[in-house]
Amino acid sequence: MSDVLDLSAVTVRRGQSLLLDSVDLAVDDGERWVVLGPNGAGKSTLLSVAAGRLFPTSGTVGILGEVLGKVDVFELRPRIGLASTALSRAVPGQERVRDVVVTAAYGVTGRWQESYDRDDLDRATELLELLGVGHLAERTFGTLSDGERKRTQIARALMTDPELLLLDEPAGGLDLGGREDLLRRLTTLAADPAAPATVLVTHHVEEIPVGTTHALLLRAGRVVAAGPVEEVLTSAQLSTTFGLRLDVTARDGRFSARAV
Repeated sequence: MSDVLDLSAVTVRRGQSLLLDSVDLAVDDGERWVVLGPNGAGKSTLLSVAAGRLFPTSGTVGILGEVLGKVDVFELRPRIGLASTALSRAVPGQERVRDVVVTAAYGVTGRWQESYDRDDLDRATELLELLGVGHLAERTFGTLSDGERKRTQIARALMTDPELLLLDEPAGGLDLGGREDLLRRLTTLAADPAAPATVLVTHHVEEIPVGTTHALLLRAGRVVAAGPVEEVLTSAQLSTTFGLRLDVTARDGRFSARAV
């Protein structure tokens, strides 16, 4: 079993819909994965399974040495950093940005009667600075732009010093400047040997940070290809994944694609 994430023949059905179909994925410590595919491919479903927030219909899910279904997920989840749109919706709009981050220590999305020591508050501040939103610490979450919310979520995801970091479309909806600044920061994180193993979901090859080591391509819930990024992100395999003839190029660790 892989030491971080090991999905074996994972299938997820909801009614008549097949969201994932016999998906295999093995993520080891130090690896940086990207999951690519069109809308409805099953990317967010895969991330929910990896986060221990969705149980598969069949198959085996190993997360950080534990098997989903045989472990208390409430003990497992603090070891996993997750940033997603669904989680963002759960954060109260009146919550202060620093509190959005620090409450990850208790696994809650709204500060109530918990107590935090100075080290917790300082770490939350440092992570906000790392993501370029330290100046927003006293703002309320509901007043932030989409890009600012995404950065705050990533800071929150890192708060517990997780062993696995899951990012669902972190650059989605950002303007060009915001995207490039965030990718620069994610590149710095990927280069840190102490950073957790990462799985990042996106629709666009342009949103893949430098330092990504592996890729998984999904189409209609099935794996098209998986492995080292330079072997997977080819014109032929991305064309199959998106159902469109694409020309994919790479330069200095960044990818781009255009229709032929």
